[in-house]
Amino acid sequence: MNKTKLSFSQRLLLATTLFGMFFGAGNLIFPVFLGQLAGRNIIMATIGFCITAVGIPLLGVAAIGNTHSSNLQELSEKVSKPYSIFFTCLLYLTIGPFFAIPRCATVSFTTGVAPLFAGANEKIALFIFSLIFFALVLFFSLKPQKITVWIGKIINPLFLLFLFILITVVLTKSTVSINTLNPEAAYESGAFFSSFIEGYGTMDAIAGLAFGIVVIDIIRSWGISNDSDTAKEVIKSGIITATMMAVIYILIIIVGAKSKGDFGLLENGGVALREISKLYLGPIGSIVLALTITFACLKTSIGLVTSCGEAFERMFKSKISYKAWAIGITIFAFLVSNVGLSRIIEYSIPALMFIYPLTITLIILALVGNLFDHSKYVYQTVTVFTFIAALFDLFKTLPNSMIDKFNLNIFINFADKFLPFYGMNLGWVVPAIIGLAIGLLIKKQRS
Repeated sequence: MNKTKLSFSQRLLLATTLFGMFFGAGNLIFPVFLGQLAGRNIIMATIGFCITAVGIPLLGVAAIGNTHSSNLQELSEKVSKPYSIFFTCLLYLTIGPFFAIPRCATVSFTTGVAPLFAGANEKIALFIFSLIFFALVLFFSLKPQKITVWIGKIINPLFLLFLFILITVVLTKSTVSINTLNPEAAYESGAFFSSFIEGYGTMDAIAGLAFGIVVIDIIRSWGISNDSDTAKEVIKSGIITATMMAVIYILIIIVGAKSKGDFGLLENGGVALREISKLYLGPIGSIVLALTITFACLKTSIGLVTSCGEAFERMFKSKISYKAWAIGITIFAFLVSNVGLSRIIEYSIPALMFIYPLTITLIILALVGNLFDHSKYVYQTVTVFTFIAALFDLFKTLPNSMIDKFNLNIFINFADKFLPFYGMNLGWVVPAIIGLAIGLLIKKQRS
């Protein structure tokens, strides 16, 4: 018998599962470091960060539901079929085996596990840890129908338990006044925009589109088949998830800001978490942190392998089974993870600077599409203009060696001179608006 809505317990379980897939190690490291950078300006920094790390991911999930799309490829077909294949592959490879999944293993090792084995050969230790880590990821991912059990009922509660211990101890013991902490230069007067871009690092906006397929499959497996009812449940669960994420982000940013009073500005959020746990939890601090980070990364990796495997299976019409995709993605991510965290981050930033504008504009168009009848002209012109502008953001964030080798400074200097907001990494905004105006004009002329 078909249902029209989920029970409250089902909706809550779905929301906690979605939260578990979203909230990985990057979601701890970036807000902690943001708190250090922002100092007393954490209010504006928190707002900017939450827009890209909470608001846009929620809108991404809502876009899948609002357009009654079954998956990302179907949603991006509103631009064109060739573009949908390109964009879907690009997004899933970025959020999957190329960057996000390997980063989960390397971050959990570098931040949580490596300090416990000081003096050991780091490359060998990373190899052994990542081998065990991805064996567990594959084990849980091979049964996607049980993802709400693995993540929602088991791993996520364990992660929240250890995170709660860490946050509670810091907030109750710390005597640092945030109002006395000076912000770093970029956060002195531009805290909002600096933190807005910082939210890109969580990869949650693109994850919101990627996880839509998993959420819809869960809802339908629970007996809801009508598209409108499914869309409503996607949005309701997404709102609960976003609320949970926002609350935890606020607390972590406060913890990060307070840590600046204890240690000064540290190298990154991982180092900050390590020092915080040692100072406030003593000898067991390293163990608590290692468990927190590892559980965070494990559940996110499971969600990513599951969503990538299901997406590619459907895209290629089951020519390769989900099981084969899951195994292949896990093995590839394992190999990339052993390249090291620094290399992964170095090349992931340009990819994110390129894909985020395309993701944001697609989400916005999907949500307001009824105003222009989801016209392909509008989708196409906005996407083309955004695509070109996003290339300039990609060029700017490539390693210096590549910029020099391909003489990209010509393009970077051009964009810096002629693209508004390029210095704030928002050079795509005005071109996207121009594309929107042109698309609406074409639609009006041809209607």
